[in-house]
Amino acid sequence: MHEKNMATVNKQKTSILDKPLGKGKPEINVATFALLFSEMVQYCQNRVYSVSELQTKLSELGQHVGTHMIDLLFVREKGYKRETKLLNMLLFIKNNFWKTLFGKEADRLEHSNDDEKTYYIIETEHLVNRYISVPKDKGKLNCASFTAGIIEAVLNGANFPAKVTAHWHKGTTFMIEFDETVIARDKIV
Repeated sequence: MHEKNMATVNKQKTSILDKPLGKGKPEINVATFALLFSEMVQYCQNRVYSVSELQTKLSELGQHVGTHMIDLLFVREKGYKRETKLLNMLLFIKNNFWKTLFGKEADRLEHSNDDEKTYYIIETEHLVNRYISVPKDKGKLNCASFTAGIIEAVLNGANFPAKVTAHWHKGTTFMIEFDETVIARDKIV
């Protein structure tokens, strides 16, 4: 009887910090996300004078998110192991990373025919652009710059220095331009 009371006392003392870091529930309400993202775009829009400045601001916000996500992703998905090969890292982003952020894999990953250091992640209907109506005076605005910033921060944090930009082509295309050192290292490894 005494052991049963001790077990009850021990159960009450455990906190959320004592529990192992699990996969978590990756789903959020899309309406909540759309409202929050819309507010972020409006906040940035009120502090800039051009479309390119707005996209840069959104990318910077995305980089803050990506910087915080990288460790969490590698702990949950890879058991603390980091990728060392370029293609494996890109596949990790296309599959695991995209599922964590958007609930599904990215549509396509392509390599540039012209440049060995350029890759593309293509999403035909990207979530962040789905709920944004672009005014006529800001026709070239691509709010997926936010996601491009997240991808860039994850790649840079994983020691794959790159510049990532969002473009309107086949839906939304994320152009990833890796630093020369990444390509040289990948050939050695």
